[in-house]
Amino acid sequence: MNLKCAIIDDEPLARECISNYVKEIDFLESVGIASNPIELTQLLKQHRIDLIFLDIQMPTMSGIDFLKITPNLPMVIITTAYPSYALDGFQLDVLDYLVKPITFNRFFKAVTKAKDYNELIIKSEASKLTKSSINYFFIKCDHRYEKILFDDLLYVEAMQNYVTLFTQNGKYITLLTLKSVEQNLDAEHFVRVHKSYIVSTSKIEAIEDNTIIIQSFRIPISRSYYDEVVEKVMKGKLWRKNNGKESI
Repeated sequence: MNLKCAIIDDEPLARECISNYVKEIDFLESVGIASNPIELTQLLKQHRIDLIFLDIQMPTMSGIDFLKITPNLPMVIITTAYPSYALDGFQLDVLDYLVKPITFNRFFKAVTKAKDYNELIIKSEASKLTKSSINYFFIKCDHRYEKILFDDLLYVEAMQNYVTLFTQNGKYITLLTLKSVEQNLDAEHFVRVHKSYIVSTSKIEAIEDNTIIIQSFRIPISRSYYDEVVEKVMKGKLWRKNNGKESI
């Protein structure tokens, strides 16, 4: 996928230089050229832009000032005749900086970094999407592989070197550690309540003293986990007479 670029510089020769370099690289595509950051704001509204080449010294507004006041920008490579500005740019999370006059080799190195970073972000997002779309897992019980739906899982109990998974459809014993189970469960939907127990937060029906009630099961909450469990399970959901809700 090509990186769509915007070139922002008040010097016509500098804009032309970068534009010519962009044309030489097959994974870059220029979608806009402007002479100041104000024009850039319009380009950002009109086009999908993945990478900005942003000059620092411009009369209308400096590139540094634009970076300071504009959130959620795409990747930025700053261009400048003054290397001393590079530190300011990196403090504002720019990807790289190019010192004028810009050589093609240095330009190619910077945009390759942008390409690699963009691919990393895409893979990371794809991985999150794939992981969130999987709603089941398998465990080995004796000589049989059992499919378990995350939504069916009530809680997990550790016993020496194995665990028991209690589900809507029964219980399953497998040779796993509780730590390995915890690492594979979504922390938003499951919570450790005891050194030997993990429970599904959505399946909790009540908390009575130091005990969690799920259907007919009673699961202990250890003292060291109690505050974390209450925070996670009831935050923003506990109703009180005085103001409707109580913050936990």
